[in-house]
Amino acid sequence: MLDIKFVRENPELVKENIKKKFQDHKLPLVDEVLELDEKNRAVKQKGDELRSNRNSLSSNIGILMKNGKKDEAEEIKKQVVQINEELVKNEALEANLAEEIKSRMMKIPNMMHESVPIGENDSKNVEVEKFGDPIVPNYEIPYHTDIMEKLSGIDLDSARRVAGNGFYYLIGDIARLHSAVLTYARDFMINKGFTYCIPPYMIRSDVVTGVMSFEEMDAMMYKIEGEDLYLIGTSEHSMIGKFKDQILKEEDLPYTMTSYSPCFRKEKGAHGIEERGIYRIHQFEKQEMIVVCKPEESYEWYNKMWSYTVELFRSLDIPVRTLECCSGDLADLKAKSVDVEAWSPRQQKYFEVGSCSNLTDAQARRLGIRIKGEKGNYYAHTLNNTVVAPPRMLIALLENHYMEDGSVTIPEVLQPYMGGIKVLKPKQS
Repeated sequence: MLDIKFVRENPELVKENIKKKFQDHKLPLVDEVLELDEKNRAVKQKGDELRSNRNSLSSNIGILMKNGKKDEAEEIKKQVVQINEELVKNEALEANLAEEIKSRMMKIPNMMHESVPIGENDSKNVEVEKFGDPIVPNYEIPYHTDIMEKLSGIDLDSARRVAGNGFYYLIGDIARLHSAVLTYARDFMINKGFTYCIPPYMIRSDVVTGVMSFEEMDAMMYKIEGEDLYLIGTSEHSMIGKFKDQILKEEDLPYTMTSYSPCFRKEKGAHGIEERGIYRIHQFEKQEMIVVCKPEESYEWYNKMWSYTVELFRSLDIPVRTLECCSGDLADLKAKSVDVEAWSPRQQKYFEVGSCSNLTDAQARRLGIRIKGEKGNYYAHTLNNTVVAPPRMLIALLENHYMEDGSVTIPEVLQPYMGGIKVLKPKQS
């Protein structure tokens, strides 16, 4: 959410930002906010005047009573009662206007960083850099679930009977590999100085609306029926929510945390749920990282965070590239975002495995996350990034380490987490 003062002083900049995101239907919101803000300031001024008048009259009552002028004092009391009644109405109007302003401000997108490329959708995202050489072997690489089935590592049919499409059973060495990736990612981030955390897997609605836009909420979140609770779509939600309504000490910053959680997503929209694969699913597990820092440090942390994901994937001998998200592919609260994509030798193209975002102070304003400074309190900046989400990581790992005989080699850094196993071999039929 933007600062109302910024919108007031820079309405054309805010409108231009909306146009660059190809959300022209939101342009009227800016003028509506300005009109409501003008009314609200007038109502506030009237309230201040009423309170000042009431205080002045009230101070006279005691003097008049002391001087034996009871009748005059009673007349002033009547005026004070009238002012109080008017104040009640005025304060109700002020609260209503404030809510009207907030509801519109919540829909106006955050100001993008000047470096964000302009484009309507993800097809206009821009490749930044490649890391590692993408290799296409001279033998066929099967679909990832076929590899898993030959390793007796997945059961989709049973999952469909139990929960429907978008779920899976991971079994045996594949399940162990899944856990090994998560545990390795956890230790990797701890070694980078991040504090490990396991957060709540459900959050209240005021946290949901604090960390994401209404459009994202509708497309992603599962609500618990009869309760003000939602299943998290990523642990970033509850991790940023941890700082809600807090005033943080400058000397304690930055907060750098890495969190494990299951994630639950409706995956509502054009992409849909895969019936056969595990690329887009309703339930998965993930290792995440978040940073809460001073504004002047946020882009330094942004570059560190995505580079950690690249480093982790390269340590697993998986080629990756970074892709700058264009304006039309940038969620409303994000000022800048980069996707990390892993190489798929089967498809001979890259696919998304993680995303790093700087939300500047957009989440902090919604959630009331402030920093206590020498010259007063100010809003923190928040960032998040995927360390690893094993369903997609497993696809990249299995394809890039698949051998012609159907076996899969285990990257050296994962072998200690696999009990020393170096190769997964297909089960004999």
